[in-house]
Amino acid sequence: MTASIVGWAHTPFGKFDAETVESLVTRVANEALADAGISAGDVDEILLGHFNAGFSPQDFTASLVLQADPQLRFKPSTRVENACATGSAAVHQGIRAIQTGAKFVLVVGVEQMTKTPGPEIGRNLLRASYLPEDGDTPAGFAGVFGKIAQGYFQKYGDQSDALAMIAAKNHKNGVANPYAQMRKDFGFEFCRAESDKNPFVAGPLKRTDCSLVSDGAAALILTDSETAKTMGKAVNFRATAHAQDFLPMSKRDILQFEGCTVAWQRALEKAGAKLSDLSFVETHDCFTVAELIEYEAMGVTPRGQGARAILEGWTQKDGKLPINPSGGLKAKGHPIGATGVSMHVMSAMQLTGQAPEGMQLKNPELAGIFNMGGAAVANYVSLLEPAK
Repeated sequence: MTASIVGWAHTPFGKFDAETVESLVTRVANEALADAGISAGDVDEILLGHFNAGFSPQDFTASLVLQADPQLRFKPSTRVENACATGSAAVHQGIRAIQTGAKFVLVVGVEQMTKTPGPEIGRNLLRASYLPEDGDTPAGFAGVFGKIAQGYFQKYGDQSDALAMIAAKNHKNGVANPYAQMRKDFGFEFCRAESDKNPFVAGPLKRTDCSLVSDGAAALILTDSETAKTMGKAVNFRATAHAQDFLPMSKRDILQFEGCTVAWQRALEKAGAKLSDLSFVETHDCFTVAELIEYEAMGVTPRGQGARAILEGWTQKDGKLPINPSGGLKAKGHPIGATGVSMHVMSAMQLTGQAPEGMQLKNPELAGIFNMGGAAVANYVSLLEPAK
């Protein structure tokens, strides 16, 4: 049975002192229900993607979704967590619920990070790495990816131009996205040069190479493909795949992102599709070097040649495979538990022609989503297409 997205909601991402995890959750839950044209009473199951790891004093958050509407009381509700891929983990669990008989599933992703002091943010994020090996890494999770970037540079040469072009591309794309936390086109020169406003953070990574600390939420309504035909709009899952890799980087070649490769291969095989069939991709650019390596892992270029994809314009919005037309995590922001759900919302908007003006691509037919937890540990791919 194929699952379909038939409604969605998305807060802007940013810094929201007046919001709480509860207020963000209830807002998008109600808006997604209204968007799908169903009542809370129609929901059979609820999945909440919420990483937390110390960002919120309120843990055990699955039942917060019930605050959105009294009719949600006594519905099965489960919190799902898989590091930075938490949102996609919740979406994929929602698909399983549809496949086992649920008619309507509400999936919510949320995080509130900005109320946490800076040093604690670094410690919280570092918990998504293997602490016996990486627990003392300077600069936290940025330091982990700084090591990855350093290793990549040592093996394949200085990629500073490519990283700056990825950052510039995503910031330019984010200007047209009203949900994005940072809607400013910085340009290549600013992203390329070290400056007081763009200092080095870890290894060769500068501030413009790192995704933002964010608050925000997103939600989806899922149903089966037959029910979706009766709804106002529908986007079908053509295939999904999840590949989990070892947590310690010492047990694998961290420059390969092998779990990403496996997830993409599985999803494309299930879909009977090729990479060239994709109209666009929303990929996990927590750091620009991650997007660079993901080009190679998904098969856009051979290993070590990812820079070609950005330097030759392939991944620009008007290129042969637009990547992150939403602005990606780099411009849109990265509220951990919400990110994967957000990627599905942004892709569904594109496929139904409902993306914001300036962000909308011309007649996209097949979307690819890659959401990653940790350093290529939790790897989720979804392939979406408009319901025929």
